[in-house]
Amino acid sequence: MTLPAPTPTAAALASEVSFHAQRGRGPGGQNVNKVASAVLLTWDYASSRLLDAEQKDRLGRELATSLNSRGEIQLRSDEFRDQERNKARALEKLAEKVAAALFVPKKRKATKPTKASRLKRLEGKVQKSRTKKLRGKVDWRGQ
Repeated sequence: MTLPAPTPTAAALASEVSFHAQRGRGPGGQNVNKVASAVLLTWDYASSRLLDAEQKDRLGRELATSLNSRGEIQLRSDEFRDQERNKARALEKLAEKVAAALFVPKKRKATKPTKASRLKRLEGKVQKSRTKKLRGKVDWRGQ
């Protein structure tokens, strides 16, 4: 069994992405209409040298809803008022998204319930049954 390739970091991904500046959206006064501070990050994961074939397949499956028509991942960042911080944030978002998509959870090992847990469950059922029986009609005639 071979070890999986490490998840690429934001710094490593920076060499393979392209940025496109856009105008910000939302409130911001006159500045928002004249400064292109928002950033659109585009990454073609299929031609990446940082990922092996298995990782590319997994990314394609996990991030299928995030891909554009050309099969590229696009992220927009307009949280900050300057372009450099938006570029850094877009790279962070991409690294987080890639790490989450490449995470493979451990297989669950099926175990049997212990004897104590089985007894506890049965005692709980008996107690619940008693409680429900007490909810019946009360006979006040004293029989």
